[in-house]
Amino acid sequence: MTLRRLELDYVAAPRRPLWVGVSLLIVALVVAGDMVARYRDAQHELAALDAAQGLLNVDHKPQRVVPKERLDEEAKTIDAVVRQLTVPWVQMIEAVEAASTGDVVLLQMQPEAQQRTLRLTAEAKSRESMLKYVRRLGETRALSGVHLVNHQVQMENPSRPIQFSVQAAFRSVQ
Repeated sequence: MTLRRLELDYVAAPRRPLWVGVSLLIVALVVAGDMVARYRDAQHELAALDAAQGLLNVDHKPQRVVPKERLDEEAKTIDAVVRQLTVPWVQMIEAVEAASTGDVVLLQMQPEAQQRTLRLTAEAKSRESMLKYVRRLGETRALSGVHLVNHQVQMENPSRPIQFSVQAAFRSVQ
């Protein structure tokens, strides 16, 4: 078995004529332009027909009247949502963080948008640290009317921390 000689031709094949590709591109552009023109004409025709039908069709059903009670109810709902969205979260959190100390641990933060109040539940190591925390909250610009609602010594815990609740009104700080 003898191997045949393999001849490789490293010369590039002749190129196809350029005019075929250019002419195909021109035909495609003409067809696309015609389609765009037809689409635009169809849109104008449709708009004219819609306008004519609106002028001819005079016997539209009157819009139904919404009862005043339902409008009032929706207005109250919208007002509640707006109040909830306008709660000054950043100012409240900054005020609580500014008043915090190592002796007090914040357990719960409950804003009430309807009354614009904030209720905090926290735990302090001592009565003095609890009172100092309430005093520092009262000194912040975002909260007013800060007062201690209740407190209770946790007897089941060996360190006997004081769990307490504070209530304050919040105001928008610009």
